[in-house]
Amino acid sequence: MAKKQQTWELRLYVAGKTPKSVLALRNLEKYCETHLKGQYKIEVIDLLVQPQLAEGDQIFAIPTLVRKVPEPIRKIIGDLSNEAKVLVGLNIRPVKKES
Repeated sequence: MAKKQQTWELRLYVAGKTPKSVLALRNLEKYCETHLKGQYKIEVIDLLVQPQLAEGDQIFAIPTLVRKVPEPIRKIIGDLSNEAKVLVGLNIRPVKKES
């Protein structure tokens, strides 16, 4: 019997469409598709549009990725280009490649 998969709720804080923000989102989507396929939800929050939302998650730098669910909340700052660090930071077990 398969156990129910939890949906990962990820929130990416950016400020406009800067190259670093665009890269962070692209990297995040790639990792999620590889390791969390069908089990994740990404919410992108542009602090130029909604600056008041930075306070709730205590955002001090951008881009910042916040893992809301599963708890505990975790944060990663930067463009997310180091896949190993992102997976460790979010506590995601890498998918084993079938040989």
